[in-house]
Amino acid sequence: MDLSFTPEEEAFRAEVRAFVASAMPPHLAEKAAVDGHFGMDEMMEWHRILYAKGWVAPHWPKELGGPGWSVAQRFIFTEELESAGAPILSPFGLAMVGPLLIQFGTKAQKERYLPKILSGEEVWCQGYSEPGSGSDLASLRTEARDEGDHFVVNGQKTWTTYAQYADWIFCLVRTNPSVKQQAGISFLLIDMKTEGVTVKPMLTSGHTPAFCDTFFDNVRVPKENVVGKVDQGWTMAKALLGHERTLIAAVGQSARAIQRVKHIAQATRCGDATLLDDPLFRAKVARLEIQLEAHRMANLRALAGAQLGHAPGPESSILKLRGSEILQQAYELAMDAMGQNALSWFNEPDVVPPDEHWVPSVFNYNRATTIYGGSNEIQKNIIAKLILGLPQVGKD
Repeated sequence: MDLSFTPEEEAFRAEVRAFVASAMPPHLAEKAAVDGHFGMDEMMEWHRILYAKGWVAPHWPKELGGPGWSVAQRFIFTEELESAGAPILSPFGLAMVGPLLIQFGTKAQKERYLPKILSGEEVWCQGYSEPGSGSDLASLRTEARDEGDHFVVNGQKTWTTYAQYADWIFCLVRTNPSVKQQAGISFLLIDMKTEGVTVKPMLTSGHTPAFCDTFFDNVRVPKENVVGKVDQGWTMAKALLGHERTLIAAVGQSARAIQRVKHIAQATRCGDATLLDDPLFRAKVARLEIQLEAHRMANLRALAGAQLGHAPGPESSILKLRGSEILQQAYELAMDAMGQNALSWFNEPDVVPPDEHWVPSVFNYNRATTIYGGSNEIQKNIIAKLILGLPQVGKD
């Protein structure tokens, strides 16, 4: 694989870098330089700035609002945003249900939903997991009862990230309890303002209101809101999880986390030197950077396949598996470098240096990365079966 960029691609990098430097408002740039922690309002502010430039959905087709970039340009764009510490946009519309609608949606659905996803006028969340139905997603119990021209939905979704800010939720619901689990599921788009939808935020162990429980009590949903065909939602679920697991590759997040580790270690005195001068600590950083570079190559291969029109396949499980592990390891190393300051995540901002302020909170939150999007144990089973061709346990 030739990893060098052409002069045209380097010129594009310079264009992106100049745009980000000029377009990012001072208050966002200041946060990016200090701790990189952004609220939903700030994420949507940056969303609208990128939308006005035409750069908010780099992987969408040009005819549907994307910029028509190559894989190399998309990679460069993402790399520059991450290097600048720009707010990470909410993925549920742009990177999950949007691409799914592009692939499976009707003409009417594309015309109705895609423009408002692009503009940020409508914010989305995901309704997959339920109490007792996490990695075993096919066991979900939220029911959609057929009532002629609409469904009536009853049930509960959990871990619905930032549902308190969402206008719409895409849900997996059971529409046929008489067939095997995977065959009786449908993919529904539900307006969060519909009567009977209730959202209850909860605090994570990192002390952020990221997750919610979402309840459906006799919620009426028009049948035109089914994506694909009724009872064939499992196909939609697998396609969308492929996109989600590619996102959880977290290459940029890990790179920034490792950079933060270096900053913390450089500022930590160890006698007459710094922690970053310690050869054992430097070896830990180097080992993690090598792992991340190998992971970056795997991510590039997946992006190249997407450029050829291939939907994310079982290789996305590799990206999710390694990406989540590397991200966790990076924050574990940051916590090690912080020493006693790692106990400070519920204290005021001036208790620890700016580089350290959000590290413990993010460390706690990222314990979930090996669980959401399908636990890593599930990903290993997928890799064993669909990539390595190993026999299933208990099968001949």
